[in-house]
Amino acid sequence: MYPEHPTPPPNPQQPQPPLDYLNQIAPQTTKKSMLTPGPKLFALIGAALVVVIIIVSITLNVVVNSKRAPLERLSARMSATATIVEDSQSTLKSSELRSLNSNLKIYFTNVNRDIVAPLSSSGVNTESLSASIVAEESTAATAERLENARLNAVFDRTYAREMAYQLAQLLALLQQIQTGGYNTETTTFAQEAYDNLLPSQEAFSDYNAANS
Repeated sequence: MYPEHPTPPPNPQQPQPPLDYLNQIAPQTTKKSMLTPGPKLFALIGAALVVVIIIVSITLNVVVNSKRAPLERLSARMSATATIVEDSQSTLKSSELRSLNSNLKIYFTNVNRDIVAPLSSSGVNTESLSASIVAEESTAATAERLENARLNAVFDRTYAREMAYQLAQLLALLQQIQTGGYNTETTTFAQEAYDNLLPSQEAFSDYNAANS
């Protein structure tokens, strides 16, 4: 009998490699960053630039419009008030008021001529003012009150009161423009217009106070 071959002992079970080790040796998937040069990065930069340009444009537009509005309002108010002054001259009965109003008419003739250049230097065309501002500065309501005063034989007194108020509003707007950060030409014009208009406003105010 042949000697029996001893049965070899079973192979011991190989230990399983730890999970962390497997993760380390496994092929790594490379994640693409949005900042990696390529079409996506260029598209992202382009979109950001467009947003910045839009924001800057809107901001500049708001700033420009806010600077233009007082100048357009001044031109519209000067023109509208000049119409009231001219239309009222023949209706006034007081010689004092007729003299005051005649001087005021000359003032508006000159100032509405002289206002063109300084406002143009600040980007405002007096021939193409904003329709909304022209409507806001309309003196239609003032003209209606004066017509009612004429029908009730109290025109002079009413006119003096209305004109004192209208001129005070103009003076306040001229002061606003003087300190509004405009160029030298516009600021100088506003200062001179204020100085020349102030005596008329005071004279109408004094007449109103004396005859109320």
